[in-house]
Amino acid sequence: MNLRFPRALSHAIAWDDTGWSSSIQTRTKNGFPVVAVLQRYRANSVVLVVLTFLASVFAQTQAPNSSTVPLPPVGPGMVQPPGPSNHDNPLPTAGTQGQSDQDAGVFVFKKQVEEVILHATVVDEERHLLPNLDQNTFSIFEDGVKQEITSFHREDVPVAMAVVIDNSGSMREKRDKVNEAVLNLLRQNNSQDEIFVVNFSHDCYLDQDFTSDINLVQGALQKVSMQGSTALYDAIVASSVHLRNNTRLDNKVLLVITDGRDNASRETLQEARSRLQQQNGPTLYAIGLLGDGLEPQDRETIESLADSTGGAAFFPRTLDELDDISRTIGHDIRSRYTIGYRSTNPNQNRGYRTIQVQAQARGHSQLLVRTRSGYYAGEAVR
Repeated sequence: MNLRFPRALSHAIAWDDTGWSSSIQTRTKNGFPVVAVLQRYRANSVVLVVLTFLASVFAQTQAPNSSTVPLPPVGPGMVQPPGPSNHDNPLPTAGTQGQSDQDAGVFVFKKQVEEVILHATVVDEERHLLPNLDQNTFSIFEDGVKQEITSFHREDVPVAMAVVIDNSGSMREKRDKVNEAVLNLLRQNNSQDEIFVVNFSHDCYLDQDFTSDINLVQGALQKVSMQGSTALYDAIVASSVHLRNNTRLDNKVLLVITDGRDNASRETLQEARSRLQQQNGPTLYAIGLLGDGLEPQDRETIESLADSTGGAAFFPRTLDELDDISRTIGHDIRSRYTIGYRSTNPNQNRGYRTIQVQAQARGHSQLLVRTRSGYYAGEAVR
């Protein structure tokens, strides 16, 4: 595994709990990358290194009367393991719960079934959005088995959004229209939304981290170089990880705008698809600008990625259509339902589980529900 670090420059690697690390590049004042890293780490290798380090510390510091080993300091992007608690009744948390039953000195840990959260959009026979349906309208099936809805919300909630824009040479004449459309979309936002901007070609640049200030976003959209190839899958994976690491907002959206096929990524299409279906995976909205670089099979790829997350893909024939598309996406985001259920599936493996959501309402012969098509068991879905 080769990592490229410019000499004498600091770097930060973001980790998540699925064994991935990524670092979208940031720019120096002169516009050069600070760090060029986008790499998938093997979790078992990391665990082996950590265990070896702990064993070494233990061997060097263990005293005859000592019964504990101090934990090593937490590094960048790492999570401090929980220490012993002095609270008799700690608050429950998602996932494995801290409850235990003491029976003859044996502690039996109980696993709480985590709520699966879906963000869903409903349209009628004429493709009109229906944002005011009741909970009883919906039915959820996981692997074909009906599930009980445990939570239901239809109000506008803040969104963590990644704006990811192709910065390759073919976008040179299109970028002004693209920037204008993005800003029009963001003006529809909730004031508590948090947005970051990634401009990508062969490399991915984080030109603005999470912010609610549209003026900062506008400035980041102007940081363009218009050269190089198109590492689309790398940009999707890195941006998904960065969204995942925002623990303040569960409602996550990934907006991707490109005019060409992927021709430079180290990540594969399957890895990008898997990342979108992982814990806290975002809803993908994609705009594919038709031209010489975007073939029919590329359109199918982008559509399939968006559909799998409950999002949508758009392919305008002219740049003049971008404003209408951006308003459509903004309205779609603000009209989504948040629906939760606790899976009754007895299998505790991490295999993929399919999800189907149906809706029936008086006065409508057929309603279409867009939401993610499934998730990997054992991981939270937001």
